[in-house]
Amino acid sequence: MKKTLLLTFAAFFSLWSASPAESPAEQLGWKLAVHSYTFQKFSIFDAIDKTGELGVKFMSISGSVNLPAPDGKFAKGSTVNLSEEDAAALRTRLKQKGIDPVFVNMGVVKPSLDEEATRKIFEGAKRLGITVLVAEPETHGKTDELGPVMDVVEKFAKEFNIQVAIHNHPQPSFYWSPEIVLAAVQGRSPLLGACADVGHWVRSGLDPVESLKKLEGRVITLHFKDLNEHSKTAHDVPWGTGISNTKGMLAELKRQKFKGAICVEYEHNWENSTPEIAESVKWFNATCAEFAKAK
Repeated sequence: MKKTLLLTFAAFFSLWSASPAESPAEQLGWKLAVHSYTFQKFSIFDAIDKTGELGVKFMSISGSVNLPAPDGKFAKGSTVNLSEEDAAALRTRLKQKGIDPVFVNMGVVKPSLDEEATRKIFEGAKRLGITVLVAEPETHGKTDELGPVMDVVEKFAKEFNIQVAIHNHPQPSFYWSPEIVLAAVQGRSPLLGACADVGHWVRSGLDPVESLKKLEGRVITLHFKDLNEHSKTAHDVPWGTGISNTKGMLAELKRQKFKGAICVEYEHNWENSTPEIAESVKWFNATCAEFAKAK
């Protein structure tokens, strides 16, 4: 009898102490996050609430956010300059909605040759617990400024132990092509890499899968999108329903053994994008389950 009780207790303890089963995305090393810019028509607190409603457990935060103002409207403020009170309120709301209280990344921010201003960006990120900065270092459109500004970025990335992911906007933005992003980080610390905005690649006439291949080993995070057409004016559609080869991109990330955050940045139907994002989340989870099963 005593032996039976001991065995029963051992079995119960084993079940109690076991960690929850990993989701298919987690098995692949991926974190699905909603980028707060998706809900830029709302306050950052509303953005958190909407993310919680979607059942997504992670968020990334823009370089600036809408904070509630006394007049009932919003006051836009720099994320790195958030007060301790506001930062604490954000962490509380994230926890209340079942979201990780530390944002997976922050940006887009614009480091520059001004070391004092750039240090403040990194200090603000560190204060918020940010480990990845999404950035477009300022070059004033001049290629010969790329090396010097990246020297500054690399210096502070090492000092603060923060990854810096170079983001691409569409052509004619300076960082529009993977080759330019690669040139910015080539031969530098592994703390430096890319934030692949795959939708902007499509808007620039690039193949997003081939662009990911060019940046292999340097992809830190992604602003993930599916677009309705191949054009500069294309808009977001639910993942898996557009022309961006979303499944092919995820397959390429799996091949590269990418580990990190895949961020929803949905830039269409701004006032009521939640249903379309919910479709995207459902597609993503199903695709991850298919990929994880095939590991």
